[in-house]
Amino acid sequence: MSEHAPVAGLTGWNRAPFEAADITHEVFERGSGPGIVLLPEIPGMTPEVMGFADHLVDHGFTVVIPSLFGDPGRPASPGYLAQSVAKVCVSTEFRAFATGAHRPVADYVRALAADLAARTPGPGVGVIGMCFTGGFALAAAASESVLASVVSQPAAPFPLGRARKLDPVMSPEELDRVAARAAAGSVCALGLRFSEDQTVPRERFATIAAALGDAFEVIELDSSPGNPGGFSRGAHSVLTGEVRERPGHPAAEARARTVEFLRERLGVPAGA
Repeated sequence: MSEHAPVAGLTGWNRAPFEAADITHEVFERGSGPGIVLLPEIPGMTPEVMGFADHLVDHGFTVVIPSLFGDPGRPASPGYLAQSVAKVCVSTEFRAFATGAHRPVADYVRALAADLAARTPGPGVGVIGMCFTGGFALAAAASESVLASVVSQPAAPFPLGRARKLDPVMSPEELDRVAARAAAGSVCALGLRFSEDQTVPRERFATIAAALGDAFEVIELDSSPGNPGGFSRGAHSVLTGEVRERPGHPAAEARARTVEFLRERLGVPAGA
């Protein structure tokens, strides 16, 4: 048992460029079984993100990670975080402050998901987004190849003002498409956040819930003062930095539910 988040490096991961929608990123891949597109959180593919990626591989998934920003494998630091935020804020690929907007990165992720779905077993793939990329995982679900979206602490667009707090990180047309697929039973989403996380407003989850209904499951971890999990009011990274490998730990249980959700949606038999 550890009092630190699980971490890992880049050893064993294959890497190659992937181009789509006039965007090219280096993509890392490892594992076997149904496919998962894992979108890194800011500042990038940190050891904690790779620790979560290895956890998914160990549970029987083929995982691909596009290096959307930052330096693969580099540990997080305040300076590195600020540098990554500055770059995404001015990038037209992400449109960090736009509301009701179509984002080019969503097209890229959909293409990556379709490519993965075509060469992995099962009827489709899952997409996991975290922090800045949280909402991109749901926007990707406009594609038929995506059967499951995990929307973990979606912090974009940065919640400055009511309109941005309500924004679901996609255009109305994309949201209508995702909602229609959800109503037909073709896709489900899992949302995760900490109760006191001001970068991830409840209003955003309310917008998604209104569109997806029962197809949107929400896990909110208690980070209020004196909470049983010992989380600070600044707790943010549900699936990475806040996880501790000990029985009953709330973030570890949220990670376990995430794996279970993906297995259910991607048709992995129980016990497999």
